[in-house]
Amino acid sequence: MDALQKEQRYTVDDIYALPDGERAELIDGRIYDMAPPSWSHQKISRKLHQAIANYIDGNHGQCEALAAPFAVFLEGDDRNYVEPDISVICDLSKLDEQGCHGAPDWIIEIASPGSKSRDYMTKLFKYRTAGVKEYWIVDLEKQQVMVYRFENDIMGQYDFGKDIPSGIFEGFSIRV
Repeated sequence: MDALQKEQRYTVDDIYALPDGERAELIDGRIYDMAPPSWSHQKISRKLHQAIANYIDGNHGQCEALAAPFAVFLEGDDRNYVEPDISVICDLSKLDEQGCHGAPDWIIEIASPGSKSRDYMTKLFKYRTAGVKEYWIVDLEKQQVMVYRFENDIMGQYDFGKDIPSGIFEGFSIRV
């Protein structure tokens, strides 16, 4: 047997074949299990989603803010499937009943101890190369938000309690 065995690659079909109640993401054919979110995670996710959705609705925006679980097929292939905590999609032609086909404009991930390295490294690279314009990582342990505006190569770090401006919506900011 060859010492360097080929790593198994998975597809979206494998994600859909998971037992009921199990959630996972697929990045470049590799499956990453997802643990249930904590109460703090859900509370912050709800408040962020609510603030963004209210802003869009109040300004007659053409974008959609969608909270997890919501399928994002990042690259139009069967090897990349993620469920960001919050996805903001402004090109509504990317949306159908299955989810979002292509990169959302803005993604927010709330890092948990089990997902930190994936959020800060794997997803950071994947979202940038897929065409996401803005990516936020909300870090509950550090009480900080890392903001990446890929189009302008801008990165910022914000402490909780500070206003964080959105690069997607001019004049809009959120306080975590």
